[in-house]
Amino acid sequence: MKLWRRLALMGSLAAVASLAYVSGRVSAQRALITPDEINTVEVTSSALKAVVRVDVRIPKAQLQPGEDPIETGSGFFYKPNLIITNYHVVQYQESITVTLYDGRTVNARLEGVDPGIDVAILRVSGVNAPKTLQFGSSAQLIPGQKLMVIGAPFRYQNSISTGIFSTTARTPPPGEDIGLEIPSMLLTTASIQFGNSGGPVLNSRGAVVGIADANLSSNNLAPGLIGLAVPSDLVAQSVEDLEKVGVPQRGTLGVSLVDLGNLDPAFRRGVGLTSSEGALVDEVPAGSTGARAGLRGSLRNAQGQLVTLGDVIVSVDGNRVRSQFDVIRLVASKRPGEYITLKVWRNKREVNVRAQLLKRTLQ
Repeated sequence: MKLWRRLALMGSLAAVASLAYVSGRVSAQRALITPDEINTVEVTSSALKAVVRVDVRIPKAQLQPGEDPIETGSGFFYKPNLIITNYHVVQYQESITVTLYDGRTVNARLEGVDPGIDVAILRVSGVNAPKTLQFGSSAQLIPGQKLMVIGAPFRYQNSISTGIFSTTARTPPPGEDIGLEIPSMLLTTASIQFGNSGGPVLNSRGAVVGIADANLSSNNLAPGLIGLAVPSDLVAQSVEDLEKVGVPQRGTLGVSLVDLGNLDPAFRRGVGLTSSEGALVDEVPAGSTGARAGLRGSLRNAQGQLVTLGDVIVSVDGNRVRSQFDVIRLVASKRPGEYITLKVWRNKREVNVRAQLLKRTLQ
């Protein structure tokens, strides 16, 4: 090829590249070289308008001496006046304010809560969302896929981190009696720190595939390096339930449970159990799924001490359980109307108990 033709071709390619470079949704500076950089800037610059900082004033009765009375988290608009955040951010609240990406601050109030998967909905008035975000499918995530997290880590608003989706894993719940019904969390290398809780985890199309929730650390002194997020499929289902019914519609036995490993080994040996894995049925409220299925509760004396052990759940639908946490998660993976089969230890032998899950109702 002659030199002038080569130069002409190179010039044409440069012109096309230059056109593609500036004709997208972002007029990027020359510092942006790769398509991945451009995608990150395009997605996050658009999504930032939907993300808010959530500041919660904690009642004095819930504070320890010297504790900060303000709890900070993140959230995002999914409707013009509705925001999703984590339940643990707003669990104890005297007042709630949200700060938009441009610095405007408005009051908010709780619209709905789902402690089981650590989700809450806030309603704001006097302002419309500059932008709303849509849910994508967390089930379609592929290990190695890029993820972006937006929020207010350490109260620094409009902060962005990137990483990849690593895997899903069963992890300890985010807090006591919070997140017990999350079957597995998304693990990501994107940074999720204090203040990110409740913010969106986005894929490269700008869809919400997870809600930033917590992180994993080797000890309490080191910052967590692995981010944990609630899968978007679970959140979307919960939000729909909260809007239609007011309470989430996941399966529940409605009984209280105790980890078998927490009992005196003498108790276990007395009923013929050699393993510490399983969940003891403690209280069985009348009308609950457990009661209708015929689960037997434990007997306690006036001091609350166990006198007689009730049923011990050792598997759910053929899945062995190690603790009450496993039972709750496995049952919560079902919907009302569906059936589950529990294998329980009763009278020194295994018995199968079939239960149809009931709808949850407002208390």
